[in-house]
Amino acid sequence: MPPRPDVLTRRVTWHRTATRVFVLAARVDDTWWVLRRNSFPEHPLYTLFVDGAVVGDIDDTTTTSWDLDATARPPLTDDQRAEVLASVRGLGPYGSEVGRPCDGDWCACDALTDEHVRTTG
Repeated sequence: MPPRPDVLTRRVTWHRTATRVFVLAARVDDTWWVLRRNSFPEHPLYTLFVDGAVVGDIDDTTTTSWDLDATARPPLTDDQRAEVLASVRGLGPYGSEVGRPCDGDWCACDALTDEHVRTTG
């Protein structure tokens, strides 16, 4: 399910979360936009969540107006990261957002527990 076009054309400035699964987040209109990096190519490259609700999958980031190069910007603070991760609790594995978390042998989704998601590095 691709996101609506108006989401993809919106200018969004992303920040690193310093986690390995929900890798980028942005504060947009008092909501958290969060990108989950999926096990690619088994699953789409990213899944976008807005305040914990799935918006859609993204395979090609060149079709967006987003500034995904967050290396020059400071990462989220510890408090911001905790707020972001709370909004996506239980949504680490691909498909968990629709009640069908992936448990396939071909990807690492089964390892994406909330504890693993909180790991920084």
